[in-house]
Parts: sequence; C-alpha cells; structure tokens
Amino acid sequence: MQILEKAPAKINLSLDVLHKRPDGFHEVEMVMTTVDLADRVELTLLQGDKITVESESRFVPNDERNLAYRAAKLIKDRFGVKQGVKIFIEKNIPVAAGLAGGSSDAAAVLRGVNRMWELNLSLDELAELGAEIGSDVSFCVFGGTALATGRGEKIQAIPAPPPCWVVLSKPTIGVSTQSVYQRLDVEDAEHPDTKAMVEALKEGDYEGICANVGNTLEGVTLAMHEEVGQIKEQMKQAGADAVLMSGSGPTVFSLVEQDARAQRIYNSLKGFCTEVYMVRMLGYKETP
Repeated sequence: MQILEKAPAKINLSLDVLHKRPDGFHEVEMVMTTVDLADRVELTLLQGDKITVESESRFVPNDERNLAYRAAKLIKDRFGVKQGVKIFIEKNIPVAAGLAGGSSDAAAVLRGVNRMWELNLSLDELAELGAEIGSDVSFCVFGGTALATGRGEKIQAIPAPPPCWVVLSKPTIGVSTQSVYQRLDVEDAEHPDTKAMVEALKEGDYEGICANVGNTLEGVTLAMHEEVGQIKEQMKQAGADAVLMSGSGPTVFSLVEQDARAQRIYNSLKGFCTEVYMVRMLGYKETP
C-alpha cells in the first residue's frame, strides 16, 4: 500500500513577535499562506514495526532529527500502531530557508499515516499532534491561509490572497531560527500591523496586502547576512509589488501581479542565486 501526499511551502505575509513566554517560546502573530512549491512525500506500508526515511537529497536526515520521522513515531507511540512505514521525501523546498519545508513534510506524514493506518483522526486532531513536533506543523496540516497565534499552534483560517505570482529566492546560506530569536530585541524591533493584513485578506485587497507585509525577525537576519538585503533590493528594483523575508529567513519573496514583471524578477535573480522559484499562490485548505 502506497500513499502520496503533497507538502507545500509556506510564506509569512506577516510575522510579529509579541514577547517571550514563561515556557521559553515566543508569543507570535503570523499570517501564513501556502505556495505552489512542494515536496512530494511517498508513504509505503511496512508490516515490520519500524520507520525508515529515504530521500535523494543529502540534506534530509533519516532519523529523529527529521520532523517527518518524528511525526510517524509520535502517531505510532500514541496509538499503539504495530505496523511500520517507509517515508520517501522528494525534496523540492530548500532546507533551512524559512519556508517550513520540514514542518510541511511532517504534516504530510501525519495526514498520510492517518489514512494508511486507518486512525480516522480529524485535521484538528492531527494539528494538535503537530504542535508537539514543531510550531509550524499545525498550520501545515491544514495548509491554505491562516492567522497563527500562541507559539504558532493556534490556527484560524482566513480567506486566501488574490491570485498572483510569488518569486522566491534563497541565498546559499542557512539560518538558524534559534539564533535569530536569541538576537531579537522585541522592544526595538519593527512590528507589522497584523490586523490590517487580516482585513486586507478578508476584503481581497491586493494593494492592502502588499502595503502591510512585515516581519519582526527580518531586521535581525539582515544584520547577520547582507545577502538577504541584496536580494530584497534586487527584487524592489526589478518592480516587485511587495518584498519580504519569510520566517527567520534567509528566503526572500516578492508578490507580483503581472506575468511579464514576475518573469523579469525571476530572470534578474537567476544570475544572483541558484535557488530561485516563480510559483503561484495556493491559499486553499487541505481536506481530510
């Protein structure tokens, strides 16, 4: 028995860090949406009581360091499942990029083994399990467009953005989310207007969305890695409607309505970065 799951990348249209919580996590408000850049997760039923992870990418670990492995193990342990699973990940989303690739793979495994092992859990129940694995996994279980609060695990669906192109560019560096948060001064940082972003999405106001993109973590990563600022400037000069770093970076994305302009931005960055993608918004929600 084989099950295929699509694991799309996410971008943060808005990311605000409010304060550090007593549990050591940060309280956040994030508006996230999925884009049509995705890993492909193939699950194969094993009769032996084991979990294996394979990938053609050398950046994908095959043990508990991999969130997809941890997702399968969590469900096996929680529900006493004696069957096993082979997880094959076709990696298309850049790693350590601020695009939740690992979290989306984990969410795909949760959805897939739920079907494979006939557990009949709802997406809400899978999202609760996802919160035990990582802060972005709950959102990735649903996909679509949402306001995420708490440490990222409280998900409220909101309307998808109007259709547009998204040009993504990742410099040849990785960024540790932990190191960015350690350097963040919440009091001094810029804070986006989350409410205005949510309203713009509800009204389908593309210009309002572009006017309200913002990321509290961006200033920290820009200070650490000048390449991120160079990509931002390149996108702006090429005519992007909005430009922002996603998550803790280092990937920068631009929103563009016009096909020709999106292609121009993509072409201008191909000579600058090896990992450049021109994709559409997804913005829809997964079904069980």
